[in-house]
Amino acid sequence: MRSADAVLRLTFVAFVMAALAACSSAPSRKAPASTPAAAAEKPVAAAGASAPKEAGAAPASKEAAAAVARPESAPIDPAAQRAFDGARQALAAGRTAEAERAFSALTKSHPELSGPFANLGLIHRQAAKYPEAIAALEKAVSLSPQRADLHNQLGITYRMAGDFKKAKSSYEQSIALDAKYAPAVLNLGILYDLYLWDGERALELYDRYLQLAPGGDDQVKRWVSDLRNRNARKNAPERKEQG
Repeated sequence: MRSADAVLRLTFVAFVMAALAACSSAPSRKAPASTPAAAAEKPVAAAGASAPKEAGAAPASKEAAAAVARPESAPIDPAAQRAFDGARQALAAGRTAEAERAFSALTKSHPELSGPFANLGLIHRQAAKYPEAIAALEKAVSLSPQRADLHNQLGITYRMAGDFKKAKSSYEQSIALDAKYAPAVLNLGILYDLYLWDGERALELYDRYLQLAPGGDDQVKRWVSDLRNRNARKNAPERKEQG
Protein backbone atom coordinates (compact mmCIF):
# COMPACT_ATOMS: atom_id res chain seq x y z
CA MET A 1 0.00 0.00 0.00
CA ARG A 2 1.19 3.47 -0.83
CA SER A 3 1.67 5.64 2.20
CA ALA A 4 1.76 9.40 2.53
CA ASP A 5 2.29 9.17 6.22
CA ALA A 6 5.91 8.16 5.91
CA VAL A 7 6.68 11.36 4.10
CA LEU A 8 4.78 13.29 6.67
CA ARG A 9 6.96 11.88 9.38
CA LEU A 10 10.06 12.66 7.36
CA THR A 11 9.03 16.17 6.40
CA PHE A 12 7.11 17.27 9.50
CA VAL A 13 9.88 19.25 11.16
CA ALA A 14 11.15 20.60 7.85
CA PHE A 15 7.67 21.81 7.00
CA VAL A 16 7.24 23.49 10.34
CA MET A 17 10.69 25.04 10.35
CA ALA A 18 10.92 26.22 6.78
CA ALA A 19 7.52 26.41 5.19
CA LEU A 20 5.41 27.88 7.90
CA ALA A 21 7.53 30.85 8.80
CA ALA A 22 4.34 32.77 8.26
CA CYS A 23 4.78 34.24 11.66
CA SER A 24 7.49 36.46 10.27
CA SER A 25 4.95 38.52 8.39
CA ALA A 26 1.28 39.09 7.79
CA PRO A 27 -0.78 36.79 5.55
CA SER A 28 0.20 37.02 1.91
CA ARG A 29 -2.26 37.72 -0.88
CA LYS A 30 -0.04 36.14 -3.52
CA ALA A 31 -0.15 32.55 -4.71
CA PRO A 32 2.98 30.65 -3.64
CA ALA A 33 5.67 29.67 -6.06
CA SER A 34 5.75 26.01 -6.95
CA THR A 35 8.20 23.77 -5.13
CA PRO A 36 9.93 20.49 -5.91
CA ALA A 37 8.05 17.33 -5.09
CA ALA A 38 10.86 16.06 -2.94
CA ALA A 39 8.56 16.04 0.05
CA ALA A 40 5.82 14.17 -1.71
CA GLU A 41 4.73 11.39 0.48
CA LYS A 42 6.11 7.97 -0.12
CA PRO A 43 5.00 4.52 0.94
CA VAL A 44 5.75 3.41 4.45
CA ALA A 45 8.15 0.50 4.74
CA ALA A 46 5.46 -1.97 5.67
CA ALA A 47 3.26 -0.88 2.81
CA GLY A 48 5.25 -2.37 -0.01
CA ALA A 49 5.98 -0.88 -3.40
CA SER A 50 2.62 -1.27 -5.07
CA ALA A 51 0.33 1.10 -3.22
CA PRO A 52 0.56 4.88 -2.61
CA LYS A 53 0.33 6.90 0.61
CA GLU A 54 0.19 10.54 1.62
CA ALA A 55 3.10 12.53 2.94
CA GLY A 56 3.04 13.94 6.43
CA ALA A 57 0.32 11.90 7.97
CA ALA A 58 0.03 8.51 9.68
CA PRO A 59 1.62 5.17 8.83
CA ALA A 60 -1.11 3.98 6.51
CA SER A 61 -1.54 6.64 3.88
CA LYS A 62 0.58 8.50 1.36
CA GLU A 63 0.06 12.12 0.44
CA ALA A 64 2.64 14.73 -0.40
CA ALA A 65 3.60 17.18 2.29
CA ALA A 66 5.94 19.48 0.43
CA ALA A 67 5.64 23.08 1.51
CA VAL A 68 6.46 26.54 0.29
CA ALA A 69 9.07 28.45 2.24
CA ARG A 70 7.91 31.95 1.56
CA PRO A 71 7.74 35.06 3.71
CA GLU A 72 4.45 36.87 3.83
CA SER A 73 3.85 40.49 3.12
CA ALA A 74 4.06 42.59 6.29
CA PRO A 75 6.45 42.58 9.26
CA ILE A 76 5.17 41.63 12.69
CA ASP A 77 5.91 42.40 16.31
CA PRO A 78 9.53 41.37 17.06
CA ALA A 79 8.40 39.79 20.35
CA ALA A 80 6.00 37.56 18.44
CA GLN A 81 8.75 36.65 16.02
CA ARG A 82 11.02 35.62 18.90
CA ALA A 83 8.22 33.54 20.42
CA PHE A 84 7.59 31.86 17.09
CA ASP A 85 11.27 31.11 16.56
CA GLY A 86 11.48 29.68 20.08
CA ALA A 87 8.50 27.43 19.41
CA ARG A 88 10.10 26.15 16.20
CA GLN A 89 13.36 25.45 18.03
CA ALA A 90 11.50 23.56 20.75
CA LEU A 91 9.73 21.47 18.13
CA ALA A 92 12.97 20.71 16.30
CA ALA A 93 14.51 19.61 19.62
CA GLY A 94 11.63 17.21 20.25
CA ARG A 95 9.99 19.30 22.97
CA THR A 96 6.59 19.00 21.36
CA ALA A 97 4.50 19.91 24.41
CA GLU A 98 6.51 23.12 24.88
CA ALA A 99 6.15 23.97 21.19
CA GLU A 100 2.42 23.31 21.30
CA ARG A 101 1.97 25.65 24.26
CA ALA A 102 3.98 28.38 22.53
CA PHE A 103 2.11 28.12 19.22
CA SER A 104 -1.20 28.03 21.07
CA ALA A 105 -0.28 31.20 22.97
CA LEU A 106 0.62 32.91 19.69
CA THR A 107 -2.77 32.04 18.17
CA LYS A 108 -4.32 34.00 21.04
CA SER A 109 -1.92 36.95 21.12
CA HIS A 110 -1.65 37.24 17.32
CA PRO A 111 -4.78 35.64 15.83
CA GLU A 112 -4.12 37.33 12.49
CA LEU A 113 -1.09 35.10 11.75
CA SER A 114 -1.51 31.83 9.89
CA GLY A 115 1.85 30.30 10.87
CA PRO A 116 1.06 29.45 14.51
CA PHE A 117 -2.28 27.90 13.54
CA ALA A 118 -0.66 25.82 10.79
CA ASN A 119 2.08 24.52 13.05
CA LEU A 120 -0.42 23.76 15.79
CA GLY A 121 -2.49 21.83 13.25
CA LEU A 122 0.50 19.69 12.28
CA ILE A 123 1.30 18.97 15.92
CA HIS A 124 -2.29 17.86 16.54
CA ARG A 125 -2.24 15.71 13.42
CA GLN A 126 0.95 13.98 14.54
CA ALA A 127 -0.90 13.13 17.76
CA ALA A 128 -3.90 11.81 15.76
CA LYS A 129 -6.09 14.61 17.15
CA TYR A 130 -7.83 15.12 13.85
CA PRO A 131 -10.72 17.41 14.88
CA GLU A 132 -8.25 19.78 16.54
CA ALA A 133 -5.85 19.53 13.59
CA ILE A 134 -8.62 20.30 11.12
CA ALA A 135 -9.83 23.29 13.11
CA ALA A 136 -6.33 24.77 13.32
CA LEU A 137 -5.50 24.19 9.65
CA GLU A 138 -8.87 25.52 8.51
CA LYS A 139 -8.09 28.69 10.44
CA ALA A 140 -4.63 28.89 8.84
CA VAL A 141 -6.19 28.52 5.39
CA SER A 142 -8.77 31.21 6.15
CA LEU A 143 -5.95 33.60 7.08
CA SER A 144 -3.75 32.74 4.07
CA PRO A 145 -6.19 31.45 1.44
CA GLN A 146 -3.71 31.84 -1.43
CA ARG A 147 -1.16 29.36 -0.03
CA ALA A 148 -1.26 26.11 -1.98
CA ASP A 149 0.81 24.32 0.66
CA LEU A 150 -1.72 25.02 3.41
CA HIS A 151 -4.61 23.68 1.31
CA ASN A 152 -2.54 20.57 0.65
CA GLN A 153 -1.87 20.07 4.37
CA LEU A 154 -5.56 20.51 5.13
CA GLY A 155 -6.37 17.94 2.44
CA ILE A 156 -4.02 15.41 4.06
CA THR A 157 -5.72 15.98 7.40
CA TYR A 158 -9.22 15.59 5.98
CA ARG A 159 -8.12 12.35 4.30
CA MET A 160 -6.70 11.02 7.55
CA ALA A 161 -9.98 11.86 9.28
CA GLY A 162 -11.88 9.90 6.61
CA ASP A 163 -13.50 12.88 4.87
CA PHE A 164 -12.52 12.10 1.28
CA LYS A 165 -14.89 14.66 -0.24
CA LYS A 166 -13.26 17.54 1.64
CA ALA A 167 -9.79 16.11 1.01
CA LYS A 168 -10.51 16.13 -2.72
CA SER A 169 -11.76 19.71 -2.56
CA SER A 170 -8.66 20.89 -0.67
CA TYR A 171 -6.24 19.22 -3.09
CA GLU A 172 -8.14 20.68 -6.03
CA GLN A 173 -7.99 24.14 -4.46
CA SER A 174 -4.25 23.76 -3.93
CA ILE A 175 -3.81 22.87 -7.60
CA ALA A 176 -6.09 25.72 -8.69
CA LEU A 177 -3.80 28.13 -6.83
CA ASP A 178 -0.64 26.61 -8.30
CA ALA A 179 -1.05 24.18 -11.19
CA LYS A 180 2.61 23.15 -10.81
CA TYR A 181 2.38 22.31 -7.13
CA ALA A 182 3.40 18.66 -7.45
CA PRO A 183 2.56 17.41 -3.93
CA ALA A 184 -1.14 18.24 -4.28
CA VAL A 185 -1.24 16.63 -7.74
CA LEU A 186 0.28 13.46 -6.32
CA ASN A 187 -2.00 13.44 -3.29
CA LEU A 188 -5.09 13.86 -5.43
CA GLY A 189 -3.91 10.93 -7.55
CA ILE A 190 -3.46 8.81 -4.44
CA LEU A 191 -6.93 9.77 -3.26
CA TYR A 192 -8.46 8.65 -6.56
CA ASP A 193 -6.35 5.49 -6.57
CA LEU A 194 -6.81 4.19 -3.03
CA TYR A 195 -9.94 5.84 -1.70
CA LEU A 196 -12.20 6.83 -4.61
CA TRP A 197 -11.37 3.77 -6.75
CA ASP A 198 -10.99 5.67 -10.01
CA GLY A 199 -7.91 4.17 -11.63
CA GLU A 200 -8.17 6.14 -14.87
CA ARG A 201 -8.24 9.49 -13.10
CA ALA A 202 -5.47 8.37 -10.76
CA LEU A 203 -3.27 7.51 -13.76
CA GLU A 204 -3.86 10.95 -15.28
CA LEU A 205 -2.75 12.61 -12.06
CA TYR A 206 0.26 10.33 -11.55
CA ASP A 207 1.40 11.08 -15.10
CA ARG A 208 0.93 14.79 -14.48
CA TYR A 209 2.91 14.54 -11.26
CA LEU A 210 5.77 12.75 -13.03
CA GLN A 211 5.92 15.59 -15.55
CA LEU A 212 6.31 18.03 -12.64
CA ALA A 213 8.68 15.95 -10.51
CA PRO A 214 12.29 17.03 -11.02
CA GLY A 215 14.41 14.02 -11.94
CA GLY A 216 11.38 11.75 -11.99
CA ASP A 217 10.13 9.52 -9.18
CA ASP A 218 10.87 5.81 -9.46
CA GLN A 219 8.38 4.88 -6.75
CA VAL A 220 5.49 6.61 -8.50
CA LYS A 221 6.59 5.08 -11.81
CA ARG A 222 6.17 1.66 -10.22
CA TRP A 223 2.72 2.63 -8.98
CA VAL A 224 1.80 3.76 -12.49
CA SER A 225 2.96 0.45 -13.98
CA ASP A 226 1.04 -1.52 -11.37
CA LEU A 227 -2.11 0.54 -11.86
CA ARG A 228 -1.96 0.22 -15.65
CA ASN A 229 -1.71 -3.56 -15.28
CA ARG A 230 -4.69 -3.59 -12.93
CA ASN A 231 -6.73 -1.39 -15.27
CA ALA A 232 -5.86 -3.65 -18.21
CA ARG A 233 -7.03 -6.73 -16.32
CA LYS A 234 -10.23 -4.98 -15.29
CA ASN A 235 -10.99 -3.94 -18.88
CA ALA A 236 -10.08 -7.27 -20.47
CA PRO A 237 -12.95 -8.98 -22.34
CA GLU A 238 -14.71 -11.62 -20.34
CA ARG A 239 -14.08 -15.21 -21.36
CA LYS A 240 -16.27 -18.13 -20.29
CA GLU A 241 -15.07 -21.68 -20.02
CA GLN A 242 -17.02 -24.41 -21.74
CA GLY A 243 -17.72 -27.84 -20.45
